[in-house]
Formats: sequence, structure tokens, C-alpha cells
Amino acid sequence: MKKHAIIPVFIPHRGCPNDCVFCNQKTITARQADVRPEDVKNIIETWLPTIENRGIETIEVAFFGGSFTGLPLKEQSEFLSVAKEYKDAGLIHKIHLSTRPDYIDGNILDNLKTFGTDVIELGVQSFDDKVLAASNRGHTSADVYRACDAIKEYNFELGIQLMIGLPEDSPETCLFSAEETIKIGPSIARLYPTVVLRDTELYRRYEAGSYSPLSTEQAVKITKEMYKLLRDAGINIIRMGLKSTDLIAEGGEIRGHTFHPAFRQLVEGEIAREQLEAQLIRLLENARKPLDSPGKPGVLPFANAEGADPLSITFLSSPNSFSNMVGNAKANKLYFAEKYPQVKIRYKTDSSLADGYYRVVEF
Repeated sequence: MKKHAIIPVFIPHRGCPNDCVFCNQKTITARQADVRPEDVKNIIETWLPTIENRGIETIEVAFFGGSFTGLPLKEQSEFLSVAKEYKDAGLIHKIHLSTRPDYIDGNILDNLKTFGTDVIELGVQSFDDKVLAASNRGHTSADVYRACDAIKEYNFELGIQLMIGLPEDSPETCLFSAEETIKIGPSIARLYPTVVLRDTELYRRYEAGSYSPLSTEQAVKITKEMYKLLRDAGINIIRMGLKSTDLIAEGGEIRGHTFHPAFRQLVEGEIAREQLEAQLIRLLENARKPLDSPGKPGVLPFANAEGADPLSITFLSSPNSFSNMVGNAKANKLYFAEKYPQVKIRYKTDSSLADGYYRVVEF
């Protein structure tokens, strides 16, 4: 059962005069009309009946889409005061917002604390200054470190958003960003492969041939390594890849191949495959049996040796991770069937396993 629900309030491209090369917030949020403080109550009232009485432990109102703390302080207060009414009444549990690292200072944080804000996500995107400059972010890594320190000093819950495949990016700079994130120690993170959206500077560079987006395979490979680092450091990765808004799903707003509606499953499926195959290889090596005839090397029972029976294996996952074990569009099942044709593999769940971890046993 889902334990966490977010009521999203989208404020597209408000509070941010900067034009990052990848940004078209009205496309990302699929909303053209501005949201005013008076609309927040209607949004919350629309969502609450769909959430209540479903055993959900934490309900958040989250201000997304723009750089919330770039709004005038009075307008921030007007938005937050509506959410605080619901929090004070016990109808929601947290107030959550996203913003830029250079839109954080003591006055802003004091005001957010006054209105009961709990979670601040920073659109960091990269810790590499060359990448930030090439992406026209308008801030440096020094701004990121300063903002993160201030947010943690005020005891807000910190989130960090990173992008993969920006101009001047590389696997090394992406992993560096993940490692720096671990040093800072946010509680949550998001990983976004760069998507080329129409009406952006990145789109124009793509059309001119001066920017090449990552392929899906490249994006999955890099994100997978970042994911493993963050996960192993205890950071909760709450999203990977953009959501399938109507505009993106129609294909009229994107170029390149980094967008995939099930990007998270692609990444987690690759991680599942790695774990499963490593265990399978060890098990097969342990099953090596020498032939009786002297002078002949041992053979693996799955290697078509005369008289050898196929090895029967079970792949196990938690119920929540079963789809990742099988893979998106059954990619992992197809992979193992093709690569290990003499191994009989069945796929089962084991509730004793933690989500995201897998076990291989012989049966």
C-alpha cells in the first residue's frame, strides 16, 4: 500500500528570470495558466478526497514547477499560509517546495520556517562548474554548497536534484556530482536524464548539431552508477526521469532518445540483472564437476556436456521488486534465456528480501 502522497501545486516558470539551456517549464508541467495563492485551496480540496481513508501515512503539499523562493516574499507567504492551514488542521503532514541554490538566504529560510515548511529541494543539476556554465545555470557550485549548509542548519529536510547528460557533461562529472551529493547528505534525491524540449536553447543546439543528447542506453548506464552510489549511502531516490505528461507522450515536444516513460524501471532492471548474473555465475562456477576420465578438464553442467542435466535455478525478489527482476518488457527474462539457454530459470518472490535486492538459488 502506498504510504506517501504528494498534492502538487505547479507554478510554471515563476520566480525564476534565468533561462537554463534545457528549461521550458510550461512544457514540463503541461500547464499554461499561472496558479495564484487563491487557487491552492481548490487544488488541495480536489486532491484530498482521492487520498483520505487509504492508509497513507504522509501527505505533502508540494510547490513545484518554478523556483518558489524566487517569488516575492509576500507572495511566498500567501501560498504557504494556505498550505499551513491544512497542516495545522492535521489534513496534511508536510509542506514541500523546490527552488534554486542561489535563491536561498536567511530571510527566505526564516519565512519558510514561520509557515511550517518541511522539505526544500534544490535544483542543483551538477556540481561541476563547467557544466553549470555551459548550461547557463546562473550559479556556481559554491552557491550549492552554501545553500545546502544553510538549509541543513535550519533543520529543513534537504533534497537534491541532479541532471545527466548536460552540455560539457561526462560519466566522470556525473559520478562526481553523485559523490558530492553523498558528502552533503540530503535525505532525498532525484535523477533526471537531460531531455531536449522544443523552444529551448538546447533544442536549437541540437538542431544545429552542436549538442548530442545521450542515447537511452547511455543515460541508463550513467544513472545506474549514480543510483547505486546514492542508494548505498542511504539517500532515498524519489524519482528518476521526467513524468509522462500529455505533451511529452505525444512526442511533439522532445528530440533525442533520453525520454522513456519507464526510465526508473530501466535503471532498476539493469541493477537487478547485474545482481542476478553475478550470483548466477558464482553458482555455476561452484557447480563445476570434473569428468571421470583423467586428463580432461571439468565441465559446467549447463554447457551441453554429454549426459549433463540442465541446471535448475530460481531467481528471487521481494514482491515490490518482481517487475524489476523480470525487466521492462521482460528484458531480463529474454536476456538470461538467450545467454544461458541450458539453465532452467524460474522467477519467484520472497517477502524476506528487501526491495532492490535479489537472490539466486538452485532447486
